[in-house]
Amino acid sequence: MIELDSTWLAANPLPEPAIDTDKNERGRVLAAGGSRTVPGALRLPGEAALRAGAGKLQLASVEPVVLALGMTLPEAAVFPLSANDAGELGEQAGEELCAYLERCDTLVLGPGMGAKCPAAAILAPVLARPRDSLSMVLDAAAVAAAGDFAEAIRSHDGRIVLTPHPGEMCKLMDCDAERVAADPAGLAQEAAGRFRAIVALKGPETWVACPGEPVLRYPGGGPGLATGGSGDVLAGIAGGLLARGAPPRAAAAWAVWLHGEAGRRLAERIGPIGFLGRELLAEIPALMAGR
Repeated sequence: MIELDSTWLAANPLPEPAIDTDKNERGRVLAAGGSRTVPGALRLPGEAALRAGAGKLQLASVEPVVLALGMTLPEAAVFPLSANDAGELGEQAGEELCAYLERCDTLVLGPGMGAKCPAAAILAPVLARPRDSLSMVLDAAAVAAAGDFAEAIRSHDGRIVLTPHPGEMCKLMDCDAERVAADPAGLAQEAAGRFRAIVALKGPETWVACPGEPVLRYPGGGPGLATGGSGDVLAGIAGGLLARGAPPRAAAAWAVWLHGEAGRRLAERIGPIGFLGRELLAEIPALMAGR
């Protein structure tokens, strides 16, 4: 096990854009999810991807909310996806989403998807089309439903980052909460090997596992991060860094650190609890720049 700290970050720097870069070269992120119940959910991972340095952003959500979502985040293009009777993404949303994948470098899938979303039906066609230039972050309902897709995820050759919290880890690895609590680092490493993916197991401590590499431990950014939308921000940061060209392990580790340190700064300035998930966003650029 290795501590995820300034020493590790200095040895694993993020790629820096050239002075003459354009927005396409800085990476294109597509964030997909949301529902009528949480119509603004994608704003958080979307803005987080931009704050982490991605050049272009696209958002795909249930058709009734995309117009308002685009007005909330005018930097993004928005695309409608089919909804089911519960106001969640419908079973056809996966095939519809595939039509947009050629125009992105990284897909962030899952934020705002609820229990009545057919996540497995959406995942199947998305995972069935691996390509060398496409990376993914699977979060929330998408990562909870990923347990039956180990072979499909392995076919992406390590370009997928999984970001479960303990409850989602139980579903991903078909285990009980006691096992997650007893050996989070070992379980994260086992999951990384099973899926040939990067696994960031979130909690009071966060463990970042990669096949063939030591597990990274981040001690946590404090209890204030246990708030609605916080995990969506983490997923978006990881997506933005992947789109910029960061290797998946570095993208996940930097995302965990940036997210946690943003929480630490807000706790010092505002209080240990009570800050909002969206308030994390403005902290990301300065932290990334070492300020």
